[in-house]
Amino acid sequence: MTNKRVQLQPAYVLHQRAYRDTSALLEIFTPEHGRVGVVGRGVRAPKSRRRALLQPFQPLLISWNQRGELGSLAGVEAQGQALRITSAFIASGFYLNELLMRLLVRDDAQMELFGMYDATLRAIALVLPEDEVALEILLRRFELQLLKALGYGLVLDRDAASGGHIEPDAAYRYVPERGAVLATELNRDDGIPIAGSSLLSLARGELMDRQARSDAKRLLRGVLARYLGPRPLQSRQLLRPRATPSTTNVREPGAQQSTRSSK
Repeated sequence: MTNKRVQLQPAYVLHQRAYRDTSALLEIFTPEHGRVGVVGRGVRAPKSRRRALLQPFQPLLISWNQRGELGSLAGVEAQGQALRITSAFIASGFYLNELLMRLLVRDDAQMELFGMYDATLRAIALVLPEDEVALEILLRRFELQLLKALGYGLVLDRDAASGGHIEPDAAYRYVPERGAVLATELNRDDGIPIAGSSLLSLARGELMDRQARSDAKRLLRGVLARYLGPRPLQSRQLLRPRATPSTTNVREPGAQQSTRSSK
């Protein structure tokens, strides 16, 4: 079996779980190698310098040696400061991580998606706690990009049956892996209902209208559910009522969460 050595790859930690006494199994996301599983030996030891670095939302440069399915962590260093996200929105960061964990296969390059993930996290870190509209737009844009990266990109500006342009005043139903079809041409239970104006708004990435945001959320949740399967997303459990939000360093995953939900 061929050994592979990767040096100083930009990365984020998506998930971590304990392994043996002081080690951890890490799932990392990188541009050139996509999702990668590595063993971090000794990283949970009390005096380990790496322990503080290997946290969600910390931009990293990671080196590892790989032989087989799992790699062995060889080095890690910070690539800038950890992103600071308000506790009102931190659950949304974990939502992005869980989508990547559930939907990406290992060792599949994701250059464009990594850039989108990095940009989305940085944008979320700048959103004010009261600006839920901005958060919703960021999440919908990321979900669209994720589906495109998986090969399930949505066609939002064309009628799948006629090939014509979407009419903003018409009612449609979106059938996954087919596209939008006029509601009058489908059975009531077929596809996901959505207004033509909402399809066009989502295609432009705007979603400033409340109906468009509601329609886009329902559409993307329905399409993603097709590929996620029946197991619920654990990140949604973080959205139970908690204390009033304040800005928190995301190095503390157990920080208080708010009831806000844009997912």
